[in-house]
Amino acid sequence: MKSGFVAVAGRPNVGKSTLVNALTGTKVAIVSDKPHTTRHRIRGVHTNDDAQLILVDLPGWQKPVDMMTERMQDTVNDTMKDADVDAVLLVVNARERIGAGDRHVARSVFALGVPVVIVVNKIDRLKPGHVVTQMKAAAALGPFHALHPVSALSNDGIEELRNDLISLLPEGPMYYPAGTDTDMPLEARIAELVREQALHRVKEELPHAITAEVVEMDEKLVHVRLYTETESQKQILIGKGGSVVRDIGRGARPFVEKLVGHRVYLQIQVKASPKWRRNQTMLERLGL
Repeated sequence: MKSGFVAVAGRPNVGKSTLVNALTGTKVAIVSDKPHTTRHRIRGVHTNDDAQLILVDLPGWQKPVDMMTERMQDTVNDTMKDADVDAVLLVVNARERIGAGDRHVARSVFALGVPVVIVVNKIDRLKPGHVVTQMKAAAALGPFHALHPVSALSNDGIEELRNDLISLLPEGPMYYPAGTDTDMPLEARIAELVREQALHRVKEELPHAITAEVVEMDEKLVHVRLYTETESQKQILIGKGGSVVRDIGRGARPFVEKLVGHRVYLQIQVKASPKWRRNQTMLERLGL
């Protein structure tokens, strides 16, 4: 069978995680409209009778501003440096100008010497002429293997893209048992699902200051702690009379229960942890 690894690279907020979810056919990465939602290297796995495609979802390329974003960028750099991938999926946003940031990512990607598939994502609801213009701009990024216009949100072009990626894989073993959709630990996935719901309910200035971890878990209880950096941020996340944190719990529980396979009591606590993004011990505990 064919099997191998494809790194997914691009600027923040171009839809890499939504694309990984579409290609694997399940929710392995959280998504939001906030940049830098993806903080970890996440492997999403698609297996069929003839192939196993492993997609390595990476944080968006960025200029580090603190220890957390420095570690996120190190994750990207290390993956690109090791070049232990069979191909790269370079993702650009059809709804934004393809510019200097995309060219910076492209230079690093094309330097790896592996096939590069360029994806022009978010084409849904765009006029054909606009898509053609963006494809021409994307084609100028480098000597690509293939260029795919897709919408990860509506699944347009996803099957063709998946087949193209599989065609680039070498003959190899099954790296993960059939039925595996990601190698992320269960507790990390649960924490991310809760953080995702928090991101949907806060304004632009707060998302980067939020993180989550599972502090206790058994058959009946899942206790997740959300961290902010200041007491004022904590109060925003709790909301008047606990309204916001209750909404976060209601939004997250169906996803958590689907993941664990049964009903649970999801307890969410909010705690201020000053400068956690600069705290090496905490970042290591969070796997960042």
